[in-house]
Amino acid sequence: MNSIRRQNNSLEEVHGSVETIAGTSIWKKILAFFGPAYLVSVGYMDPGNWATDLEGGSRYGYALVWVLVMSNIMAIILQSLSARLGIVYKRDLAQVNRETYPPVINFCLYVLAEIAIAATDLAEVIGMAIGLNLLFDIPLLWGVTITIFDTFLLLYLQKLGIRKMEAFIVSLIAIIFVSFAIELYFVKPVLGEIAKGLRPSLPDDQALYIAIGIIGATVMPHNLYLHSALVQTRKIGDDDESKRKAIKWNFIDSTIALNLALFVNAAILILAGTVFYQNGMQDVNSIETAHELLAPLVGHKLAPILFAIALIAAGQSSTVTGTLAGQIVMEGYLHIRINPWLRRIITRSVAVIPALITILIAGEDKMTDLLILSQVILSIQLAFAIIPLIYSVSNKRMMKNFTIKPWLIIVSVAVTSVILYLNIKMVLSKSFSFLAESDNVWAEALVIIGLILFGILLLLTIFYPLLKRKETLRDSNIHREILEINTPLVPGYQKIALALDFSKTDERVISHALQQSGADTSFVLIHVVESAGAKILGKYTADAEAISDEDYLKMYADHLTKLGKTAVACLGYRNRSAEIARICKEQGVDLLIMGAHGHSGFLDFLYGQTIESVRHQVDIPVLVVKEES
Repeated sequence: MNSIRRQNNSLEEVHGSVETIAGTSIWKKILAFFGPAYLVSVGYMDPGNWATDLEGGSRYGYALVWVLVMSNIMAIILQSLSARLGIVYKRDLAQVNRETYPPVINFCLYVLAEIAIAATDLAEVIGMAIGLNLLFDIPLLWGVTITIFDTFLLLYLQKLGIRKMEAFIVSLIAIIFVSFAIELYFVKPVLGEIAKGLRPSLPDDQALYIAIGIIGATVMPHNLYLHSALVQTRKIGDDDESKRKAIKWNFIDSTIALNLALFVNAAILILAGTVFYQNGMQDVNSIETAHELLAPLVGHKLAPILFAIALIAAGQSSTVTGTLAGQIVMEGYLHIRINPWLRRIITRSVAVIPALITILIAGEDKMTDLLILSQVILSIQLAFAIIPLIYSVSNKRMMKNFTIKPWLIIVSVAVTSVILYLNIKMVLSKSFSFLAESDNVWAEALVIIGLILFGILLLLTIFYPLLKRKETLRDSNIHREILEINTPLVPGYQKIALALDFSKTDERVISHALQQSGADTSFVLIHVVESAGAKILGKYTADAEAISDEDYLKMYADHLTKLGKTAVACLGYRNRSAEIARICKEQGVDLLIMGAHGHSGFLDFLYGQTIESVRHQVDIPVLVVKEES
């Protein structure tokens, strides 16, 4: 049997789609690009940032404001590069790494990315638990347990679509913004003194350590994966002008969103500097202590309440993006796709379990230490996301006319070098301190081995792309090639729907459909896009998988047309069973043919099952075709 090979242009040119808002007003065109950066920005104001901002403000007043500004500039540069990668190359960072690095390095990068996502989720769990404790006096143990249930809130928001998701995020950001604006109004800091903090200075070695912590807590590795995927959800033309406009407006979107995050972080540091530093209290380095002292020092009972509300909003807004980032990483690196709710439960469990163990064994007063540890973990992983990103956007083969200019390469490398140096310094400092204080030989050996492996992987990440003599990129497509079907036609139904998943089962599904068809039978080809972006954005997604799926489905339709049949291609999004049933009803089909893969039990739990759910949603015959063993 001959095969029709699926066109895989993503390695040669950028995949794109036709603008869906052509003909609308200029403002609607501009606003269509705004949104992804707000989902990303919440990671820059999560509870993990609060501890470093509080300590920096209480110890040094406004002296470290410049560190926040510098960190924000770094974040804007890196997020803009991430957006550029997604817009032009139509791949997220995880997919690009899979194409670029060999399997062993790839798997290590995947593990580190998953650890970073878990560490981020850990910071959000702790922040939410502390916020609930401060506002409602709920014990931290119960607070951590309650955070498990926000899994269901996230899944509900995903079903509502991108606009409602973005509205929810913007609402939480507004709560945080307004809360700290009121706090600053209460304390009335002197603007002239704050301006002095824009002059770079480090009063002592401890200030350097805190500066490293601020940078490590500001630039989030998982956001680079997330942003490169989210920007693909906007429909962008294939021409250079459309891509150039998309890059421009996404840069503006990133600048606005990340400056909102800068305001929040600066407000925390300024609040600490005004309330604590100027009152001689230079050892306030925990969220709980800061909350306790706000009311007597500020002189207003609303101050600690607003502080706790903002903390809860920060934790909740940050956790919304956790599952999406996890799906992007898992699908991009491993080509494994599981149900979103199962993915969310796994991620949240990895975060909740350490928090519960810490409370039960070490006590509630160690939660801040665990929060700081989560930021150190993020610092370790950061270089492994930034370095491949710089290589990608400076790769002429990938980016073509949109390869970043030499001056931007220099700036990006400088930013990467600073972040890499500061984070390596933090890792080594923490490790050497532990080795000096520890009396456990096995623990010391584990730390030393970890440092060696960290160094080796870092060197491979940096130098492997440079040492490759021949570029042999791995295919990042999820689906396989299409098979040509040659089957005798027999009379049958008038309109037949075929649920296709681009596996080898499709051959049997199409064969059975042809056997059931007559001369006037038409076909409705259905495929449901289940990429991470499609889960949230639905029909508005335009990522590489959605574009490729549409092309793939049209190739099936073209093949049936050559056999003398009428066929239309219909894409669905998000939920397989609901979309298949909806399309069948809209198209008025009188027979549905679906493929069965033969898995059951735990595999149904892991990957989800469709056939039984569809059967209960349609009132037409359903023919189930089992995959050949």
